[in-house]
Amino acid sequence: MDTIFTTAKSWLTDFFDTQTKKEIETLIQQNNTEELKDRFYKNMEFGTGGMRGIMGVGTNRINKYTLGKSTQGLSDYLNKVHTGKNIKVVIAYDCRHNSDTLARTVAEVFSANGIKVYLFSELRTTPELSFAVRYLDCHAGIVLTASHNPPEYNGYKVYWSDGGQIVPPQDGAIIAAIDRLSYEDIKFGADESLIELIDRQVDEAFINASVKNGNFHAEGKDNFKIVFTSLHGTSITAIPEVLERAGYHNVTIIEEQAKPNGDFPTVKSPNPEEPEALSMAIKKAEEIGADMVVGTDPDSDRLGIAVRNLEGEMQIVNGNQAMILMTKFLLEKQKEKGFKGNEFVATTIVSTPMMEVMAKAYGVEFKTALTGFKWIGKMIKDFPDSQFLGGGEESFGYMVGDFVRDKDAVTATLLACEIAADAKAKGSSFYKDLIDSYVDYGYYKEYLVSLTKKGISGAEEIKQMLVDFKENPVVSVAGSKVKWIEDYNTSIAKNVITGEEKNIDIPKSNVLIYETEDGTRIAARPSGTEPKVKFYISTNAKLDKAENFKRVGAELDAKIKRILSELKLEM
Repeated sequence: MDTIFTTAKSWLTDFFDTQTKKEIETLIQQNNTEELKDRFYKNMEFGTGGMRGIMGVGTNRINKYTLGKSTQGLSDYLNKVHTGKNIKVVIAYDCRHNSDTLARTVAEVFSANGIKVYLFSELRTTPELSFAVRYLDCHAGIVLTASHNPPEYNGYKVYWSDGGQIVPPQDGAIIAAIDRLSYEDIKFGADESLIELIDRQVDEAFINASVKNGNFHAEGKDNFKIVFTSLHGTSITAIPEVLERAGYHNVTIIEEQAKPNGDFPTVKSPNPEEPEALSMAIKKAEEIGADMVVGTDPDSDRLGIAVRNLEGEMQIVNGNQAMILMTKFLLEKQKEKGFKGNEFVATTIVSTPMMEVMAKAYGVEFKTALTGFKWIGKMIKDFPDSQFLGGGEESFGYMVGDFVRDKDAVTATLLACEIAADAKAKGSSFYKDLIDSYVDYGYYKEYLVSLTKKGISGAEEIKQMLVDFKENPVVSVAGSKVKWIEDYNTSIAKNVITGEEKNIDIPKSNVLIYETEDGTRIAARPSGTEPKVKFYISTNAKLDKAENFKRVGAELDAKIKRILSELKLEM
């Protein structure tokens, strides 16, 4: 505890502002050891893509000093690798508290280091930031956001010149540059001549590109009703306009959730993965007889979708289901134009295996990556002669083409509407098309268990849970023997029945996956952005005809319940 008090007192020098020092002095005077410990027991980590955490004073908080230090390190790195060049960066921010002022601070630090800054004049979506990096020919980009985290969080994501999040080797080199610094090394003295506000020109280019990539001129748009909610976030700046320009005029916006607000007052969590987040929009859809509900998270990179099921009721489709239909639609459209042989689709190691089955059926290359769209973006950069059609992950993110290099709820929303409107015009529906896909490729059903473990003890508990999961191997799952154990920490996949071993040719990560003889998969990993440990369960069965959808679905539900019981996880 003495070390923590010493670290806290180091923030009482004249370098730090009066309000910061006053807050720390109060905590010290109150002898609030637990609060001081949580704020100062470690430095806010700049991970492989940036930072995310609770806002406040301290080394383990998001504030002008922790972000300033990261920006100073990034500036040092940019000036080192681009010596003599006119370096440019672009900065965007979301609706969260302090996002605008923190973005301004970041811009000032860049400018103090001689770097030209394009700063959005108001909040904008993360996909627009990714697009703007290449549109403005920048060397890097920053977005101030904590995505779908609770209101007390904020964050800082770093993008490279290709529009994708930073990946090796840049991430490690930037982290090293940051770690070499003390807070007193931060240059806060802005050069205002290097800061330029941007807005409508980039907006127009992004919206036009979104319509171009997501509009397939579906039939039936005049007869298709959409309810849209931005969940108090940034998508209100883009999605209504994109839908209008693509020909969707029957769009009802949930006005109570349309105004950006970092408190997210109408939802428990601004996360479209949570059913409650879409409840207000679904209620409105039932009232007006809408065909589809779409809701996005605060920075507009994830989308939640609800459509009418076989009984005509609004039902949420999960990220895996939406990804399957979006990818199938893109594959069909490419098939109509003719495959060139260099196309590929992609997903992550914890998403549905159905993606690979479907890609093989179309004869298209399938690539898989670690969790996070930065790795899908890296694929596009690593294979410049290949054409990326689309790809997604189970956590409600999707990317259409490569004009944006991160998950993009703006274009994905338009694509989802295209699929549903086209299906309705042809006498089917989004939901019926999903069932038909299960008949064609197998009925895959997934389930996610996410356990929150906060604080220092929580971090240790998460670490131990994963150690236990590895050191006490699962032998069988719901009556099916475990065949493969994939350990992404060691990059080795082992067939425990034959003893065969294969190298896993993707970067190391703290992920362990069990796969059984019947294709059931269980993956465990810590969240990279929240104090959570996640268990992903995937089951599958043959669906011979659509009429048996409910019966087979019930059988898979029972199997998932059995798996959860065996693993001592709650359902």
